[in-house]
Amino acid sequence: MSIFDTFLNWSVFVESLPALLRGLWITVGLGLTSIVLGLAGGLLLVMLRLYGGLPMSPLAIGYIDVFRSVPVLVLLIVIYYALPFVGIRLSPFWAATTALSLVSAAYSAEILRAGIEGVPKGQFEAARAIGLSSIRQMTDIVLPQAVKLVIPPLTSNSINVMKDTALASVVAMPDLLKQATQAQALAANPTPLIGAAVIYVILLLPFVRSVGLLENRLNRRAR
Repeated sequence: MSIFDTFLNWSVFVESLPALLRGLWITVGLGLTSIVLGLAGGLLLVMLRLYGGLPMSPLAIGYIDVFRSVPVLVLLIVIYYALPFVGIRLSPFWAATTALSLVSAAYSAEILRAGIEGVPKGQFEAARAIGLSSIRQMTDIVLPQAVKLVIPPLTSNSINVMKDTALASVVAMPDLLKQATQAQALAANPTPLIGAAVIYVILLLPFVRSVGLLENRLNRRAR
């Protein structure tokens, strides 16, 4: 049997494609939901860390440090398999979303912190001088400038979240990888896994390229 029959079997791929596409939509939904919640959580965390005072700032720092240290897979297993013992039972989708969002929020908070601290201090002083409140300083002056600095690393973090959705297969969620694994078992052929890998590349490659383009554009503007 040739490599094409084993790994690139066209008939097996065509048969498994409907299942792969169903899994793709679930993967995209899981990834986008986790990215949005992670960004919202990261923004809240960075505000608490920089301006929350005691005790909120140390708590935010502790959260960021802990969840940047915990592997997503371990957190996912704890959420899905351990929380039911204390009366909290989540569906596979929301267990995966929770795990991905909690970790993404920690990384997003650090990225946003770097962006906010990268804004020149003179901008803060000027905002205070014209009498803007702390909220107006942040929304009108600081965040619009910080966003330009953090778009590339936030895009990279979003790509990582989308790739980590593959871990949801361990809690029996029918995402792209789970569908590919089941199709492989039914066909006794690894072609569906190769097909899933190709779909991941097609999905994520534009975002990977966009990071490089954004960084080049920002570097040209900086010069």
